Amino acid sequence: MLTIGCHLSVSKGFASMGKTALGIDANTFAFFTRNPRGGKAKAIDSADVAELRQIMEDNAFGTLVAHAPYTLNPCSDKPHAREFALNCMLDDLVRMESVPGNFYNFHPGSHVGQGAEVGIGLIVSLLNQVLSLKQSTTVLLETMAGKGTEVGRSFEELAAIIDGVELSGHLGVCLDTCHVHDAGYDVVNDLDGVLEEFDRIVGLDYLKAVHLNDSKNPLGSRKDRHERIGEGSLGLETFERIVNHPALRGLPFILETPNELPGYAQEIALLRSLERA
Repeated sequence: MLTIGCHLSVSKGFASMGKTALGIDANTFAFFTRNPRGGKAKAIDSADVAELRQIMEDNAFGTLVAHAPYTLNPCSDKPHAREFALNCMLDDLVRMESVPGNFYNFHPGSHVGQGAEVGIGLIVSLLNQVLSLKQSTTVLLETMAGKGTEVGRSFEELAAIIDGVELSGHLGVCLDTCHVHDAGYDVVNDLDGVLEEFDRIVGLDYLKAVHLNDSKNPLGSRKDRHERIGEGSLGLETFERIVNHPALRGLPFILETPNELPGYAQEIALLRSLERA
């Protein structure tokens, strides 16, 4: 059975997200650890979190995929922005221990003209400061589309980050289908080849989650504009191959398509209908 869900709002609490997920036939979900455009985080209510954990246990939920705020840029050229990223991630990883054993996904950042090598070094520095032997959370680097000066547009850049981190066992990768397509990886015509390349450069053991998004753009456009499943450049047949691929089918799938809850419910039902025994 697919482990699949979508981004849900934490505004009404953790248990509310669990109940909402059940209502759309999801058995995982993503949520922002704090305001995605800012730095504020709600205080955690232990009773609320305990209720979510019970919902997850009772309904055989898969791993959750929390998301850092978009404003986090660990490879900025501005010291105060890097300090915000450091403090934000340190706090988020403490907060994630209230729901232990899940994933914390972040965009590696933009080097803003400093060069990819400098950007990678700054990201490595941040991760070496925030990762701890005691944490139960796995931190995920997201594959990026390559717009502007984004770091993480290639498997080589992700591998360079992982190789520089001392506690790399606490790291993984979240593969975004729109992003890798827009970055030039042809998952439409050569999904096997793309995954073989990922395995050779990064290692499939590091692949922990998938963001399921179609793309409004052609292959290699480096634009990052998500589309509903089956309505973009990837097409429905590609997603049928993705959700059934032996290297992917056991991972949590998170929808980030331009939808409201009814649309996500429809997409979850559609993707479940494509699952082969």
